[in-house]
Amino acid sequence: MNRPELSPAARKNTVWVLRGCVAAALVISAVVHVQLAPGYQQAAPGGLGQGTLFLVQAGAAVVAAAFVLLKGSPAAFAAAAVVGFSSLAAVILYRYVQVPALGPLPAMYEPVWYAAKVLTAVAEAVAGGLAVAGYALHRTWWPGSPPTARGRRKAAAA
Repeated sequence: MNRPELSPAARKNTVWVLRGCVAAALVISAVVHVQLAPGYQQAAPGGLGQGTLFLVQAGAAVVAAAFVLLKGSPAAFAAAAVVGFSSLAAVILYRYVQVPALGPLPAMYEPVWYAAKVLTAVAEAVAGGLAVAGYALHRTWWPGSPPTARGRRKAAAA
């Protein structure tokens, strides 16, 4: 079955929409983490506490969002996927597993869901999923990307 081919303009527009949505989702996650950081840092004032880790996550999310918006390359989408999915993994891990303090990392078990936590989890899942889609589109649509299986079969038949 042949899949419909998009025009170059439609491809470009699709990637721009993905870039904007990935960046927006990462920025939402960053803003919520920055807002929550002071309250979580109270357990370790002046040290490496959960608030500090929230600020590091927010910084990584902003950098990945800017990378996706400015470059939109497969590497940018891959970086955004890593940031989104790793943040989501941390939220889920520390919600359901009581991980003890590991070296300088504090114990961050918090067995509840609340609005801000749900918002960040959804934003991180959306950012990660759309970033994977953007990466996949780059790999199949742009010149210089590896040939698809269909392309290899056509070349072998010729």
